[in-house]
Amino acid sequence: MKRNRQTLESALRDLERQHLKRSRRTVDAFIDADSATGVIVDGHKLVNFCSNDYLGLSRHPKIVAAMSDAARRYGSGSGASHLVTGHGVEHEALERELAAFTGRERALLFSTGYMANLAAITTFADRNDQVLLDRLSHASLIDGGLLAKANLRRFAHADAKAAAHEIENGDSSHGVIVGTDGVFSMDGDLAPLPELAAIAKAHEAWLLVDDAHGLGVIGPTGRGTVEHFGLNADDVPILIGTLGKAFGSFGAFVAGDHDVIELLLQRARSYIYTTALPQPVAAATRAALEIIEREAWRRERVLSLTQRFRAAAKDAGLPLGDSITPIQPILIGDSEAALITSRKLFDAGFWVAAIRPPTVPRGSARLRVTLSAAHTEAQVDALIEALHQAVSVRAAAL
Repeated sequence: MKRNRQTLESALRDLERQHLKRSRRTVDAFIDADSATGVIVDGHKLVNFCSNDYLGLSRHPKIVAAMSDAARRYGSGSGASHLVTGHGVEHEALERELAAFTGRERALLFSTGYMANLAAITTFADRNDQVLLDRLSHASLIDGGLLAKANLRRFAHADAKAAAHEIENGDSSHGVIVGTDGVFSMDGDLAPLPELAAIAKAHEAWLLVDDAHGLGVIGPTGRGTVEHFGLNADDVPILIGTLGKAFGSFGAFVAGDHDVIELLLQRARSYIYTTALPQPVAAATRAALEIIEREAWRRERVLSLTQRFRAAAKDAGLPLGDSITPIQPILIGDSEAALITSRKLFDAGFWVAAIRPPTVPRGSARLRVTLSAAHTEAQVDALIEALHQAVSVRAAAL
């Protein structure tokens, strides 16, 4: 793109014309009996159905208190990178607890999930290696492969046979990483981890799983898709998790055996050359982890509400995706239609984001509904009614 004002204006007009221009809205919270899922946007009081706060922990008083207490003791910022003076006692304790939670020898904290994925790919792959990613993998995994300058290829979504084909038809004389989301963030479906693990072992490849949307929610004890499928650390040697979703906090981590984590610590540029998370954030996450392990009802509730939503949506004839997780896409197709439907829901008192390309493939714009343990049955039922009216009006107008 040439550096001139006309080119910039043209690019912005093109996004507007295609109904792909993004916009931010400033969110405020309100404090009353419904505050766990309530937000105020542009003066409108809305029920939030597009947050990743699956267990309703982001406003939990014990987590807020843990952050506040730690801020009084340690201050608001870490002041340096982990390898200088930024690694504190709360970081150290949280890494140990996350390793135990995921059944790994060690864990390493990162400031964001994006940085964790960049670190994992670039540390374990270089220009001589293959990086094979599910076609719907998160953008950060794709960018990690590009940054590593590896032989990056993408296999058909959730197709283990396609992954095997890519390995067998590539140069496997060097290293191979097979990467995937555990729960796909825009579709809510699960990766075929048992099949991918078997293929990776058969070809002496690394299997990397970004379980950002699975940890805390999926599996008999909330330990994610790896637990859901009965796999272990040997099956999935590189596990990435984020802390800003079910944990209700912020940050991310990579978990693995001792040498995996040690090499990340020594080589991962997105770990070495950035300021460490503030210790109050780590303290809040430790409190969240304790609640997740102790209060199984939160996981059970959000999954129960998910089933309720799906049953009612099917009865209403809504175009649902195939997902058993709290991520429930309502498939619209056209980007403009998705925006219009989202606005109708906004006017009805519900915040449900319209997801459009390039976040999802062209022609697959959708409303991304997410359920939380903090929602009520009445809120879910009211959303279904509003969705039914909004989608029916759109269909009648076609």
